[in-house]
Amino acid sequence: MRVKIINRSGNPLPAYQTESAAGLDLRAELGTPVLLRPLERAVIGTGLYMELPAGYEAQVRPRSGLAAKQGVTVLNSPGTIDADYRGEIGVILVNLSNEDVTISHGDRIAQLVIARYEQAEWVEVDALNETTRGAGGFGSTGHG
Repeated sequence: MRVKIINRSGNPLPAYQTESAAGLDLRAELGTPVLLRPLERAVIGTGLYMELPAGYEAQVRPRSGLAAKQGVTVLNSPGTIDADYRGEIGVILVNLSNEDVTISHGDRIAQLVIARYEQAEWVEVDALNETTRGAGGFGSTGHG
């Protein structure tokens, strides 16, 4: 799939790091580093703008290494970028560690997964088909 992109960041375009990777790394576009204190959050720009085809979304997800090693994650994970959005891609980062974390220009801060979707058409009814599970939720199917 071909996706139109504008790169105003000075960073390389997002890239897959391995042959079978699902996510493209997003990098911070910053004039000055951002200090995230414990439990602080910030919207970090990427300097990227894109035009997705209709029927696709881009999901902004955490990078596992950043989360595991520094306690920094994407707050609204996954964040959805709709096909009709034309603004800068921003990433809401939160520091869940007990230490200050500095985000610098060019740091890999999140990953972007492009996925197909369908829009639902609601059909109002008075009853739903019965299932074995029924209305059970939040752990109702057992342990493990």
